[in-house]
Amino acid sequence: MSAPPPPDNGASDRYMLEGPHSRLDELLMLFRAGRDFIRGFRALHFVGPCVTVFGSARFTEDHPEYARGREVGRALVGLGFTVMTGGGPGVMEAANRGAREAGGHSVGCNIELPFEQFPNRYLDRWVNCRYFFVRKVLLFKYSYAFVALPGGLGTLDELNEALTLIQTGKIDRFPVVLMGRAYWEPYLEMLQRMVEAQTISDHDLDLMLVTDSVEEAMAHIEQHGVARFGLKRRPWPIPSRLLGESRWPTVTR
Repeated sequence: MSAPPPPDNGASDRYMLEGPHSRLDELLMLFRAGRDFIRGFRALHFVGPCVTVFGSARFTEDHPEYARGREVGRALVGLGFTVMTGGGPGVMEAANRGAREAGGHSVGCNIELPFEQFPNRYLDRWVNCRYFFVRKVLLFKYSYAFVALPGGLGTLDELNEALTLIQTGKIDRFPVVLMGRAYWEPYLEMLQRMVEAQTISDHDLDLMLVTDSVEEAMAHIEQHGVARFGLKRRPWPIPSRLLGESRWPTVTR
């Protein structure tokens, strides 16, 4: 027998990954995932080139990393980017807040979870994703650089996925920046051990910049993102009124 589908409270991934369900339930899951993709594509198609900022949802406004997240958000707007995050609190909120304060645009791909999280109040536009894999596709699809501030397992998951996609050629070699040398030192030591064990190549370490300086991070993104891909010259699609499309400030829930 197949268990009943979960309520729409963030348990969709668990239900999907439990194993085989009825053919009807499997088909419905495909439709739900497809609906999430369509909503995400429609909401984010016209937001312009983005930089995705990863980081912990647990840092409060008085935490030093929250302040650094705001600084990163402001600086990215100065380069002409839309700031994209996972849409939640903590560092994500800080980056979106910095973008808003700098007069730029701020978007989020929120994930439905039973214990957290809700879209933060500094988003111009957001989408709610039922499935984690849909959320990650959206975060990567529209981004020309990735900035990782200190975070937990989710941050590591997203960071490693970005590096894996670049390493395997699934996406272009977009700049990846790790903010906070002291925090990321154990991670870098682990990568060095992988090089020594020949499970990765030594040039894989060149896929990222590790720094404490927001200015150095922005210079790296400007050189390897803006200049390399000619983002200022890229024509972006024009919304179709017939399809109900718009640029800003429509919010997609």
